[in-house]
Amino acid sequence: MSYTAAVITVSDKGFRGEREDTSGPAICAIAEEHGLQVVYRGLVPDESELIESELIRCADELKIALVLTTGGTGFSPRDITPEATKKVVERETPGIPEAMRAASMRITPRGCLSRSAAGIRGRTLIVNLPGSEKAAKENLLAVVEPLLHGLDMLASSGSADCAEADRK
Repeated sequence: MSYTAAVITVSDKGFRGEREDTSGPAICAIAEEHGLQVVYRGLVPDESELIESELIRCADELKIALVLTTGGTGFSPRDITPEATKKVVERETPGIPEAMRAASMRITPRGCLSRSAAGIRGRTLIVNLPGSEKAAKENLLAVVEPLLHGLDMLASSGSADCAEADRK
């Protein structure tokens, strides 16, 4: 089954035109390589209300299956994407950022510094990725296959035969 996706870049400098967004296009390419149809792209500054508004619009109005954010997951005082995400999700999915951090730690000890969050709003899965193109790609590639199964579960009316894949 094919699912829709949105990619939202969160960056003050990108929003002001002071920095080229390279992580957004890289994430779009990976999503499309894995059969997702990227139907929405956004670029917002590191402002909680604007991040929340974009996430709510993608989930509630556009009914997008997977929303990927890039940026705002570090230690800077303006890095507030995880907090904005947690405000709008109904159910957190901590295993996704845990898996991304674990994969990052195999590449660099700094992987533990990511504050990425993930969660579900309605039938939309929202996942925060780092702002660096390299880290965003590594993190998404670490979880993209399980994310697709998660989308199957969200789209289903029941259990989505979760154990079926384990029996094969």
